[in-house]
Amino acid sequence: MAKKWHYGRIATWIICFTHLIAYNTFSQASEDSHSLLWEITDDTTTEPSYLFGTIHLICQGDIYYPDLLVEKLNTSKALYLEIDMDDPGMMTAMAQHMPMKNNARLPDLLSEDDYKQVATFFKDSVGLNLSLFHHAKPFFLSSILFNRVLGCQPESYELKLMAMAQKDSKEIKGLETIEEQLAVFDSIPYHKQAEMLLYMIRNLPKAKVEFKELVEVYKSQDIEKLRKISQDSEFDFPNQEEILLNSRNRNWIPVISEQVKTQSTFFAMGAAHLGGEQGIIALLRKAGFTVRPLY
Repeated sequence: MAKKWHYGRIATWIICFTHLIAYNTFSQASEDSHSLLWEITDDTTTEPSYLFGTIHLICQGDIYYPDLLVEKLNTSKALYLEIDMDDPGMMTAMAQHMPMKNNARLPDLLSEDDYKQVATFFKDSVGLNLSLFHHAKPFFLSSILFNRVLGCQPESYELKLMAMAQKDSKEIKGLETIEEQLAVFDSIPYHKQAEMLLYMIRNLPKAKVEFKELVEVYKSQDIEKLRKISQDSEFDFPNQEEILLNSRNRNWIPVISEQVKTQSTFFAMGAAHLGGEQGIIALLRKAGFTVRPLY
């Protein structure tokens, strides 16, 4: 059990990094945007399904599960996360897709002085020998920094939802494979990823303040305010909305649509995927589903 928790925590670090850098593209879901929990129905379904926007890692004191959320998960027959975190082959797939292509190395992506700063930080503050991760995609190293950004022992909505589903022997699946999620970062130049890693290390206090504000607004469920305060984030990759959000959202709609028509399902994904004209809510409505807020 302890080993599975460790593997899941690594996966949530990765998902969380994708989630945070996508926040500046957060758009209003609709005029009824003050909700994180939504019901999905259409004329062919006998039981509703549900859509929940998560924040992937959050301090223990900030995470909460209202009775309505627990009720809807309990009545659902399956749980779909962004990836299948219950898959025993997940860590093998992660290990295979973590290295950069073309034998790229982190020391070649930064100046000598910048690399020394990153290596010193990981040795002194994280306890990792950076030389062991020279070939890892820099975003993976950035994701490890989230313990420092939160400044606490983080909890994962995904891991808690998965534990609840496992307790009831529910089916657990993913909207995309870990290979598909990691492939997103082959589309973002490695030197840009390395620059973001360096920037985060140099600006951790600012990152902590920004993420704390995002968490507070997330807890208030005010999607539009969340968009407004996060659109100027310095901790993102510019002009990557199509790769990080839109194309993935479009790929998920057929999966969600088929599953909704099959059985009552609880879908949980980063809240950044919900809003906007290319968000999950709008795309489901365009596909003919009725999607209404439950909070």
